[in-house]
Amino acid sequence: MGKKLYKSSLDRKICGVCGGFAEFFGIDATILRLLVVLFTLAGGSGVLFYIVAALIMPDEPEYY
Repeated sequence: MGKKLYKSSLDRKICGVCGGFAEFFGIDATILRLLVVLFTLAGGSGVLFYIVAALIMPDEPEYY
């Protein structure tokens, strides 16, 4: 079974988008957060990406 992309429920600052991408790709979420800020300052595309991803990505399922 392959990996699925979810918003992170543990590593979240706003909606868990960067934490979810970090878990999926196996990298540090801080790097992704810095990239989003960089793209936002470079032309505003970071905000658009984050909003679209927050709306489209499903929440991580809770396991009991």
